[in-house]
Amino acid sequence: MIENKRVLLIVSGGIAAFKALDVIRLLKKKGVSTPVILTKAAQEFVTPLTCSVLSGEKVYTDLFSLNDELEMGHIELSRDADLIVVVPATADLMAKMAHGICDDLATTTLLATDKDIIFAPAMNIRMWEHAATQRNLISLLADGHKAVGPVEGEMACGEYGYGRMSEPEDIVGAIETYFQKAKPLAGKKILITAGPTHEPIDPVRVIANLSSGKQGYAIAQAAYDAGADVTLISGPVSLNPPLGVKVIKVQTAEQMLQHTQNSLPADIAIFTAAVADWRVENPAEEKVKKTAGKLGFDLNFVENPDILATIAQDITRRPELVIGFAAETEKVIENAIAKRAKKQCDWIIANDVSPETGIMGGDKNKVHIIKAAQQNAWDEMPKTAVAKKLIDEIIHHFKIEARDA
Repeated sequence: MIENKRVLLIVSGGIAAFKALDVIRLLKKKGVSTPVILTKAAQEFVTPLTCSVLSGEKVYTDLFSLNDELEMGHIELSRDADLIVVVPATADLMAKMAHGICDDLATTTLLATDKDIIFAPAMNIRMWEHAATQRNLISLLADGHKAVGPVEGEMACGEYGYGRMSEPEDIVGAIETYFQKAKPLAGKKILITAGPTHEPIDPVRVIANLSSGKQGYAIAQAAYDAGADVTLISGPVSLNPPLGVKVIKVQTAEQMLQHTQNSLPADIAIFTAAVADWRVENPAEEKVKKTAGKLGFDLNFVENPDILATIAQDITRRPELVIGFAAETEKVIENAIAKRAKKQCDWIIANDVSPETGIMGGDKNKVHIIKAAQQNAWDEMPKTAVAKKLIDEIIHHFKIEARDA
């Protein structure tokens, strides 16, 4: 798909610059030519020689290089590539891109190009959350540029949060998606639920769980990248919305069901949300005070609606393919098989979320896919990789159906 493509990498000056070397290596293995521009700051982290050895290409550093600029080098660089990828994209470089500042070879090339640009942000969480950076992000996306990440994780500075650059494999995956001419799910409408639900006890207390929403959000992005029209109904999470995806934010299970039904019809429904099984029958209108070391009223629970079963058993509006998730802590396969039969969905994606696995809220997942006639265990992998593999499975499913029709 991307063999013989030419991808110009612009590496800017952040600690994540060392990951650009892996991007070069992975693209080289796929037969992609990768000329490199290093900013002055980037050379504090990686050297031109290292990039040149890995890419087998010339590395460019200086806007005022006499040899390169005799033939208007920055113009040639900007237009000779099939795609430009900025990895990492620091807050400084994003600001310059957004405002058209061109004071070095990298920014001049970015301004002079007629090719698409993918950028992979990487910076401290405070810098990422700053209003100026978010304004610049909105401006860059509005200009038609595409972002990969950032993701949540530990920073080089010791802080934890959003701002960590996406892994090289995910950046290369985004490049492959860009060059994917056919969109195999084009024309398909996919409905996805993600995250926890928060069931109120009183105005400040809720019943919740530890779901992060990461798997559902990753599936939504992978589905969109495959050409689908995606609606994501999300419980309360701290995640950036997937690019190109319609996101509906909800709090409770009842709200999630209502918006799910309102979003039908759909061709495919994927229920990753960890919906609370129970809610308080009569939530207090005011904050409840402790009385003699106890909560000041009794909690009476009623069962929440079963969103997966409701949609899977909807005779008139059931999607063609309904997929549920089963988070288990014991008898994972046995419980998942029983759940698939009880809910009457087509597939169940089961995983072990025992605390020692680190899956609930973590960045990796290890799942079993349960269908009517077969079961498959997938190796542990990043949730983004699980998402892409699941979308590939869905694409294969519809190809088989089309062949048998």
